[in-house]
Amino acid sequence: MAKKAKKYIEASKLVDATAVYDPQDALELVKKASYAKFDETVEVAVRLGVDPKKADQNIRGAVVLPHGTGKTARVLVFAKGEKAKEAEAAGADFVGDDDLINKVAQGWFDFDVVVATPDMMASVGKLGRTLGPKGLMPNPKTGTVTQDVKRAIDEIKAGKIEYRVDKAGIVHAPIGKVSFEDNKLADNFFALIDTLIKAKPAAAKGQYVRNVVVSSTMGPGVKVNLQKLTDARG
Repeated sequence: MAKKAKKYIEASKLVDATAVYDPQDALELVKKASYAKFDETVEVAVRLGVDPKKADQNIRGAVVLPHGTGKTARVLVFAKGEKAKEAEAAGADFVGDDDLINKVAQGWFDFDVVVATPDMMASVGKLGRTLGPKGLMPNPKTGTVTQDVKRAIDEIKAGKIEYRVDKAGIVHAPIGKVSFEDNKLADNFFALIDTLIKAKPAAAKGQYVRNVVVSSTMGPGVKVNLQKLTDARG
């Protein structure tokens, strides 16, 4: 722990905790402050001016990052008949119906995203307590309850991520790896920000985007200049 703490302290010296940085500069700094031996994930935390307790402000959705996340998601599809064949042909990692539902119910979780056809949701609903806490429950808002399973799988494999505001009004999302080129990280960052801005609920009052921080898995957080962020989006 001492060695890790020392590395974190050294990395933190690169970041002025009292400053806010232009989006591009913030992302470059996150890369410089990354010190782990593995290819760390670059994460964004966006604090929004919403009340997640209210249904009309409980923001949830998905966005396809232009350059993916740096990780290919393992997709599980609950489907039957022709839709199961379609899912297999589209590259789903696991496809099935009741037997697969039972397997998950018994504690199997070797997958990253779950897609289901609407006719399967009555059975999949039994997994609510199992999948819900892990953020894996299929949902029409994120495009994971659909008849078009091929499109869903294609988007997920291409880098689609889901986002959801937490109890504190913050959205946490990965936008790539520290090994990504600067421009690709920036493209992914702005794709997420633009999507969140478009998702602003009519009921949200006052300043909507309150705070944006980017960081790597192990590295210090870097605050983004909201004025520059607004200017950059035109």
